[in-house]
Amino acid sequence: MFVKTYNQNGEESGKALLPKDVFELKPNSDLLWQITRSQMANQRQGSAHTKTRGEVSGGGKKPWRQKGTGRSRHSSIRSPLWKGGGTIFGPRNEKIWKQGINKKMARKSLLVALSSKAKEKELIVLETLKIDQPKTKQMAGIINDLRLKIADFKKSKVLIILAKPDKNIVLASRNIPGVETIDVRNINTLEILSFKYLLMTKETISELKKTFSKNENAE
Repeated sequence: MFVKTYNQNGEESGKALLPKDVFELKPNSDLLWQITRSQMANQRQGSAHTKTRGEVSGGGKKPWRQKGTGRSRHSSIRSPLWKGGGTIFGPRNEKIWKQGINKKMARKSLLVALSSKAKEKELIVLETLKIDQPKTKQMAGIINDLRLKIADFKKSKVLIILAKPDKNIVLASRNIPGVETIDVRNINTLEILSFKYLLMTKETISELKKTFSKNENAE
């Protein structure tokens, strides 16, 4: 599959060949759902925690005698019926949310996600992406120029995939709303599907091909 390539000013500069076994896999929504669900679960902190009646303070003494007061019977102010008492069925931090992910499934889902972006014309390829200083204004100007001149690049969230970590681009992009950066070695299915557009360079495509292209049959 060939895609158009652009310079940093948004001007068309040529075409690039996308590796077939990275960008031309068949859609597989079930696989994408399974992997993204697992990755979301693995990001879950599980830090919410409520105390049961056995953990709240106080309540060592019976509030009042069992009979003769005209009031209902209570054994402890730690009862969930009381203000400041324990919580029934509240979230507990003992639960483990992490799920195991098969490496082959995770790899294939990543390639399926990349293929869907290429098919839907949500992949923007640049010849190069370089800035001399980590200036947000400079990076925002590049993205705005691309959006103005590339018909398929509308205003929405964009993930910049770098072939290798670039400190200037990372620092210049982090304060732009809806824009994030990641390098090839850290990409995953959830990150790709969380953004409308992918922005990468020809060097990134070469790195993806070197990292994910295999001799095995990728359907």
